[in-house]
Amino acid sequence: MTASSPEPGKQAVVTGGAGFLGSHLCERLVARGIRVACVDNFITGSPGNVSPLTASPLFTLINRDITEGLDVGGPVEYVFHLASPASPADYLRFPVQTLKAGSAGTIHALELARKERARFVLASSSEVYGDPLEHPQPESYWGNVNPIGPRSPYDEAKRFAEATAAAYARTYGVSTAIARVFNSYGPRMRPGDGRAIPTFIRQALAGEPVTVTGSGQQTRSLCYVDDTIDGILALAASPHSGPVNIGSDHEMTVLQIATLILGITGSASPVRFIPCPPTTPHDDGPISAAPVTSSDGRQP
Repeated sequence: MTASSPEPGKQAVVTGGAGFLGSHLCERLVARGIRVACVDNFITGSPGNVSPLTASPLFTLINRDITEGLDVGGPVEYVFHLASPASPADYLRFPVQTLKAGSAGTIHALELARKERARFVLASSSEVYGDPLEHPQPESYWGNVNPIGPRSPYDEAKRFAEATAAAYARTYGVSTAIARVFNSYGPRMRPGDGRAIPTFIRQALAGEPVTVTGSGQQTRSLCYVDDTIDGILALAASPHSGPVNIGSDHEMTVLQIATLILGITGSASPVRFIPCPPTTPHDDGPISAAPVTSSDGRQP
């Protein structure tokens, strides 16, 4: 995809913009000369993630719960909807808030995109596939999900958000795109957020046992955050509606990931196997998707 200079005065709204993925997206957009309205209620995000951007005249940080409404003032060309607790530890702690972010929050974000005639990009998740029976997962796979299980607030919130985006596209002609983000990692992940990589790094650096669930043979595909943001921006700049899987096509077992981190950190921590939490996906990688490129030169 060939980059082009954004037009002066264009604005992107990023919900959940002070979170892990959101802060990297805000950073990239500001670097491209786009005005960014970052909206976050800091339930899991942090102002510190975007503090370097606050000196830029292109960046505005708005402390707001989008489930109560979303109006940032126009004109708006892009609405990136990333607001949601995303780690198991967070959405198990905030199940109702997670469901509200995926339902009421998505509707408010879509209404803004509808009013402004903006391109709407939903950060969905590989979790919509549940514990997949098909491997790897193409976008045409409908999934194997438990709508009332402990992980269901996040899974069903994302599935509802996808359905709502598709309905707004069909009913109102909103330009929508669905990005199904797989396991992304990189700077600004919280050490205690419960996901494998920051947990293993924290344990290894502290000399604690590195806790691997089950046999450790369940697989994950990992994508560095810069590459994840590349995929989201490419989808935003394209005419595609998705869903599009965004992640890696390289598969590793959880035990391999833990062993790799122990080697990188030089830690002498032992590996300790612990029971696998209920409904944890056995395999969620590698992805199966064609790359997304822009065919009309539109570049966020």
